[in-house]
Amino acid sequence: MFKKILQTNEGVSVFILRLTLGIVFFPHGAQKALGWFGGYGLNATLAVFTDKMHIPLILALLAIIAEFVGAIALIIGFFTRLAAFGIAVVMVVAIYMVHGSFGFFMNWYGVQKGEGIEYHLLVIAIAVALMIKGAGSFSIDRKLSK
Repeated sequence: MFKKILQTNEGVSVFILRLTLGIVFFPHGAQKALGWFGGYGLNATLAVFTDKMHIPLILALLAIIAEFVGAIALIIGFFTRLAAFGIAVVMVVAIYMVHGSFGFFMNWYGVQKGEGIEYHLLVIAIAVALMIKGAGSFSIDRKLSK
């Protein structure tokens, strides 16, 4: 089972998807976990998730771990399928709990009350591709699966 999770083929296109998703998600996770990039940090983020959004503490922690540790794991290509799964779950929950009510489009012109789901759908699609194909080239997963 462990080997199957790590198994991947050489693939530059999958590497590009993995690296891009990791780079995009790192600042989001760092905002929540460390307070970097204008974020509020772990305690304040957990307070919002648990008190205002009524997300159980363990699920709120898992979401932050998925975004922060998952982004790092994607960048280095370690447990890529698991990291991609975690990020996909976070996006599905974000659509369900927040963004689904704002429609499809992002708030490009500032006329909506929030952001739509188009970004989330792209992230989910990239994450699913990574779950199917694995880490690709230049990954720890590739080295370990040999």
